[in-house]
Amino acid sequence: MTADRIIARLRGMASPANVAGMARYGISSAGTLGVPMPRLRALAREIGTDHLLAQALWDSGIHEARILASLIDDPRRVTSRQMDRWIRDVDSWDVCDQLCQNLWRYTPMAFAKAARWSRSRPEFQRRAAFSLMAGLAVKSRFPDAEFAVFFPLILEAATDERNLVKKAVNWALRQIGKRNAALHRQAMAVAEEIRKLDSPAARWIAGDALRELRGRAGAFGTMK
Repeated sequence: MTADRIIARLRGMASPANVAGMARYGISSAGTLGVPMPRLRALAREIGTDHLLAQALWDSGIHEARILASLIDDPRRVTSRQMDRWIRDVDSWDVCDQLCQNLWRYTPMAFAKAARWSRSRPEFQRRAAFSLMAGLAVKSRFPDAEFAVFFPLILEAATDERNLVKKAVNWALRQIGKRNAALHRQAMAVAEEIRKLDSPAARWIAGDALRELRGRAGAFGTMK
């Protein structure tokens, strides 16, 4: 199956009404067709894994083609240069998160990219850092020490007032804190530190994270 044929199929699924609805959630309408995620996932299953096809779909610039690329690319063949190039192209939070959750968290570079991008200034690059952290916390079987490295980066980014960044910082903190009792204690302590910062973003991140983490305390027994 060629990129041109797939893009033609995507255009056949286009829904201007969906594009308008997506725009209300802050999703860019540039190059967007409004194809629902279930249809993209079904198409991805039909295509299978194809690294070169993923590259061609990404280069089309079409919103849904880029999400489809994240679903069919092979994480074993993804390169560091490719990740840097693709994140520079991202113009919407949903594409950012789909890349992180469908593809990049399964690459060998995931931890390193999350750490490096957490100190980047571009909005989507910084969001990707914390989206990756959140995804790794859910799926990866790495030792606690690998995740504890993220706590100072979360604290450092907690004063970023940009909505897409602060929500991702909060997401990363909550997901890491839900892995086990030891990381839960550390996440709670970091949230308390964040709450002391003189920043509306930090206060929101801390308040929201503490509410959820306190509610999870029983899952790990008595928290001390």
